[in-house]
Amino acid sequence: MNPPVEPVCAHDDLLRQIHASLQQRIGPQRYNAWFKHGAELTLDDHHLRVTVPNPFTANWIEQHYQSDLIASAEEHLAKRLAVVVAIDPNLTGQCRKRDLDLQAKLVSRAAQGQSRPRTPEPAARLKHTLDDFVVGPSNRLAYSAALAAADRQNHQFTQLFVHGACGVGKTHLLQGICDAVTRRDGRTGDPIRWRYVTGEQFTNEFVAAVRSKQSRDFRDRYRRLDLLAIDDVHFLAAKRATQEEFLHTFNAIQSAGKRILLASDAHPRMVGDLNEQLISRFLAGMVVRIDAPDRQTCLSILRAKAEAMRLTLPRDVEDYLARHIRGSVRELEGTLVKLSALAALEGGRITLEQARDALADHLARTDSVITLGDVEAVVATFFGVTPADLHSSRRTRTVSTARMIAMYLARRYTRMSFPEIGRFMGKNHSSAVLAVQRMENLLARGEEIVWTTPAGQKTMPAEELLDLLNGQIG
Repeated sequence: MNPPVEPVCAHDDLLRQIHASLQQRIGPQRYNAWFKHGAELTLDDHHLRVTVPNPFTANWIEQHYQSDLIASAEEHLAKRLAVVVAIDPNLTGQCRKRDLDLQAKLVSRAAQGQSRPRTPEPAARLKHTLDDFVVGPSNRLAYSAALAAADRQNHQFTQLFVHGACGVGKTHLLQGICDAVTRRDGRTGDPIRWRYVTGEQFTNEFVAAVRSKQSRDFRDRYRRLDLLAIDDVHFLAAKRATQEEFLHTFNAIQSAGKRILLASDAHPRMVGDLNEQLISRFLAGMVVRIDAPDRQTCLSILRAKAEAMRLTLPRDVEDYLARHIRGSVRELEGTLVKLSALAALEGGRITLEQARDALADHLARTDSVITLGDVEAVVATFFGVTPADLHSSRRTRTVSTARMIAMYLARRYTRMSFPEIGRFMGKNHSSAVLAVQRMENLLARGEEIVWTTPAGQKTMPAEELLDLLNGQIG
């Protein structure tokens, strides 16, 4: 028997109350930038669904506002709902230009350590282990390197740099190494000093230490570690003072023969505005890439995740999902969350037809192996800007150049039309057409791309630059 349908007016009133609570929790400025326009909230019995126009906004909301969303919903409901963030490019048209500019400004402010402080995640909350990492052709080398890095008896292997697209397992490997090391310490009685932080956390701690005149405590905390793991190290791009401090931290740990683990969305050479001394040190160690999982690996991951969620998937549903979802592991996990909710509503049984209906919008967006979100992430990292900058109205040489190249590569790698690319970037159809034409002209004439960094002006032949980006995307 289906549950009674809630009156539309009551449902709308409840959503308005959640919006009001969310605005009060995060402040009007952040609420206006991320939620007021271009983001839609919907409710069902198990989830609060947040639909946004692009992957960057989805990732930012997941990382910064998920707990606020949960608390805002719980304040007006008798139960705690999980938050699911979905993407609908059609919402781009609802975004206002000033809100996109405000997003870019808030992201920049966070990068400088001016956002509200984020408490470093305690070691006890690291959720990933090497034991539950699903190994396949796309990640076998990185997994073997992780095992070597976790072996304290291996004194020849003290540095690892893992890179790859979002959601392919970089965080899993770093946390898994930390877990393996600490569990081994518990057995041997030989504890080590270690930390796992993100590039954002390292930056914010450094800025806070400078402002509070506690730089010495900060240095003691990091430079005396036996193992330092930094996720999203590309976050340090264009932050000259933080890079200088990290360089000294890196040298101190390395010279003591201790271990450094790093993860990034891009190869060290592809991270824009990164200190050349840091790049040379990163390249001196083991650098491995993780690619998106192939179909068989996706199938193995689906089965492992489903078992952990106590979700029974028929074989035809498994095959269907593994065949159509060819993106990140996070996409697989998001799919299983939706299927779990569907199973609860349908008495625990999932059929292929139900899965097709429930996931039609998601599968349509992931039909292409490479998405525009993948393209803009690589381009933004290379030029030392953020995806938010690409969606804003900023017209500096660097941002305009990065935006042009992202539109050109979107036409090359995705099935999106010029109007769709324009809407995704917050521009119109003609802007996308002109960007592609301009890039084609630069290539035809063999001209150079020129952009500006904090370290000065950089130039590179257009064809050579595209070859670098193509290698990172493909």
